[in-house]
Amino acid sequence: MKKEKRKGYFAPIVITVILLLYFAVYFGVLISLLPMVWKYVLLIFPVAFASVLIYVCIDRIKEIRSGEEDDLGKY
Repeated sequence: MKKEKRKGYFAPIVITVILLLYFAVYFGVLISLLPMVWKYVLLIFPVAFASVLIYVCIDRIKEIRSGEEDDLGKY
């Protein structure tokens, strides 16, 4: 049973890492092309996105641990 739950952790973690890398590259290129003033303003967005992604991943892992593997079961 525990092995099956560990398989459920794989997808949320992989998707989170892929999205974090995508945002890092996308905003890294975008920030490198902008003037200095806009760099600090635009830096807020990737930090906020990364925070939300990590929070959602942790929340999903908690759901898997509690035994609720199907989110659609709530509706």
